[in-house]
Amino acid sequence: MLEFEQLKLRLIANEQEIHDLHDAIGYDKLVRDIEELELKQTAPGFWDDLENSQAVVQRTGKLKNKVETYDGIASSYEDLLVLIDMADEEGDTSMVEEITTSIDELEEKLSSLRLTTLLTGEYDSNNTILTFHAGSGGTEAMDWAQMLVRMYTRWGERHGFNVKILDFLDGDEAGLKSATMLVEGENAYGYLKSESGVHRLVRVSPFDASGRRHTSFASLEVMPEITDDMNIDIREEDVKMDVFRSSGAGGQHINKTSSAVRLTHIPTGIVVACQNERSQVQNREQAMRMLKSKLLEIKEREHLEKIEDIKGVQKEITWGSQIRSYVFMPYTLAKDHRTGFESGNINAVMDGDLDGFINAYLKAASKGELNNN
Repeated sequence: MLEFEQLKLRLIANEQEIHDLHDAIGYDKLVRDIEELELKQTAPGFWDDLENSQAVVQRTGKLKNKVETYDGIASSYEDLLVLIDMADEEGDTSMVEEITTSIDELEEKLSSLRLTTLLTGEYDSNNTILTFHAGSGGTEAMDWAQMLVRMYTRWGERHGFNVKILDFLDGDEAGLKSATMLVEGENAYGYLKSESGVHRLVRVSPFDASGRRHTSFASLEVMPEITDDMNIDIREEDVKMDVFRSSGAGGQHINKTSSAVRLTHIPTGIVVACQNERSQVQNREQAMRMLKSKLLEIKEREHLEKIEDIKGVQKEITWGSQIRSYVFMPYTLAKDHRTGFESGNINAVMDGDLDGFINAYLKAASKGELNNN
């Protein structure tokens, strides 16, 4: 039947890419690495060094996940070929919708796995720290900063990442002056490094009684979270610690104790803060990781050949160099000025539908086609 012939042709069109991805992800090496890591776990005394053993187990899990993802795609391809032939022989047109949906899912998984092959930076697999700052514009800009925090939170939730607000400074009337967020999950930094820069909003302000159109800006800084095994030395005497009470809605523990921590790195003047965790010790540990991430960024800036890896393509955070515009009025459009990718569904974008922008950036960056003017 013609319907099944078309479905089969569409499915077979993905066969070469499946074969190519086998080599692109280094499938055979992944399998060997997994075997070696699993062998380590059987060695006597492996669990004596808990920190090292946990790192090995975590690494094994990540590699297995990639292998299992590829195996699932290859298996689904073979199963769908058989299913199409069977349905065609039996003339069972009721299967057309189910097979079409299955091919859609297969192609989506292929696209996602293909993107991981573009994440080759030294820190791409790390968790990431996002820092938001409201620009000029008063309450309108502070509201925009909070909208961005919500947007990236929704994006993280869509992808199964763990998202935590580490620090925040409330706006005077609404929104946020600044906020720091941790996104935990494999390749979180690799995906989100493209989002660093100035974000521009155009809309009729809900804070303007005259209903005038306003333009607001907020900046986003994206850094990889530095893990404990990365050697970033910070001398204790170079760090000043202040404690304060957490602010805002945070449950029964908020404001009862001075558990929030602010660290100042005296030589550089860098200030980081964390108030999300319940204890002062936990907040200090997280703040130290944030400080190390910022110091690594400075260190990498001194090596120009690595700067694109640590923070993507660099642009000054000025209000004339926005990476993306979000227009609510007089039309609806979100457009990335580096890749040209755009979406007219502004509500979906603000609800975390950012994959199109991220994918376009990664593809353009891999081909050297980014517009950085």
